[in-house]
Amino acid sequence: MARRGDGGLEGLGVLDTAFPLEEVRRILAETGCESRRKRKLPARLMMYHAIALGLMCAVGARQVLRHLLAHVREESGPVAGPLATEAAITKARQRLGVAPLRKLFEECVQPMAQKWIENAWYRSWRIVSLDGTTLRVLDTDANSERFGRPASRKGATAYPQLRLVALLENGTRILFGVATGPYATAENVLARTVIGRLRRGMLCLADRGFFGYELWQQAIATGADQLWRIKSSLKVRIIEKLPDGSYLSQLRNGETVRMIRFTLTFKNKKSEEYRLLTNILDHRHAPATELARLYAKRWTVETVFDEMKVRIGGPKMLLRSATEDLVEQDVYGLLLAHFGIRTEILGAARQYGYDPDEVSFVNALHVIIRTIPEMVSFSPSAEAALP
Repeated sequence: MARRGDGGLEGLGVLDTAFPLEEVRRILAETGCESRRKRKLPARLMMYHAIALGLMCAVGARQVLRHLLAHVREESGPVAGPLATEAAITKARQRLGVAPLRKLFEECVQPMAQKWIENAWYRSWRIVSLDGTTLRVLDTDANSERFGRPASRKGATAYPQLRLVALLENGTRILFGVATGPYATAENVLARTVIGRLRRGMLCLADRGFFGYELWQQAIATGADQLWRIKSSLKVRIIEKLPDGSYLSQLRNGETVRMIRFTLTFKNKKSEEYRLLTNILDHRHAPATELARLYAKRWTVETVFDEMKVRIGGPKMLLRSATEDLVEQDVYGLLLAHFGIRTEILGAARQYGYDPDEVSFVNALHVIIRTIPEMVSFSPSAEAALP
C-alpha cells in the first residue's frame, strides 16, 4: 500500500501492487498530467479508475467509481455526499488523456517469467509470440471516422473496430508490447511498432501473415531469435538438407535461414503443410522436431485475447468511449487491468507452488473485483470524488 498524505490516496490494493502510487505520480509529472490544483477527481485517482474500468468493462463509469469508493463512503456515512456525476467523470478522463496510461504500460509491463515457470522457456530461450486481434468500439461518428469498420455481405458491420497487435510472454501470459490503429491497418504494419520490444534471449513465434523482409530484418536486429511461419507462395532456395531434417536455405534478399517443413493432419482428415523459418542455423541447438512442436505454443496468444475480450469484457465486449482519445484510454486501461490480474496470478502460483496455467483467470478476476473496495483507502481529509 502507498503511504498516507498523497493527495488523499492511500492505497488501491491489487492495482497499487502492480502499479505503485509513486510510479503513477512520477509518470503523471513526466507527462504533464498531474493535477495542478486540488480536484475532486484528481489525476492519480483517475489513473486507477481507468484501470478499474478495464476490469469492469460492462459496468458504467460512475458505478465503477462507486465500487472503488464503496468502503470509504460506507465509513464516511452522510458526510460522504453524492458521488461525482458521469459528466464530471468524463471531464476528468479527458483531462487525464491517454499519455500517462501508455507510459505506465510501457514502463511497468515487462516479461516476468523466471526459471521456475518451465513452460515459459525452450531450452535457454524465453518464448514470446506475436499476433493481432480486433476490438469493437462504440458506434459514434468520431469512432467510425477514426477506426473504420469491416465490410460484410449486408454492408458495413454494426460497430467500428480498431486493430491491435501485441507481443506475449507465453509462460506468464503477459502482453508486454502493443500497437493499435484503424481496422484497415495491416497487422504487419502495426507490428513494426512493437517488434522493438524484443530482446536478446527471446524466441519469437509468429504466423505467416507477419512475414516480410523488412519486418523480419527488424526483428533479427533486436538480437532475439525468430520462428515464423511463411506463406506457401514465398520462394525459398534450399541449399542443404541438415541431419535433423531441416533445410539450410536462402531468402530472395540473400539472407541465410533454416527452414522446417512438416504436414499436419486434422480430425476432419484435412491436411496442411507448414513451413517455418528460423535464424537459429545450428540444428543441434534447436532440432526441427522440437521447433515444430514449439510452434504450437503460438496459440497461447489466442487464449490471452479471449481473456481480455470475453473473460473480462463479456461475450459482447464493446469499448465504452465515444471519442478516439478516450477509446485509446479504454484500451490501455484494459491492458493494464489484464496485467494486474496476471501479476496476482503469478504471485499466487509462486507462493503456493502452482503452475500459473493452473490458476483460474476468471476466479482471479472475480476475487480482485470483489475485494477492491476493501483495499481502497483515503486519508481522513480526502475529498476525492465527493462533490
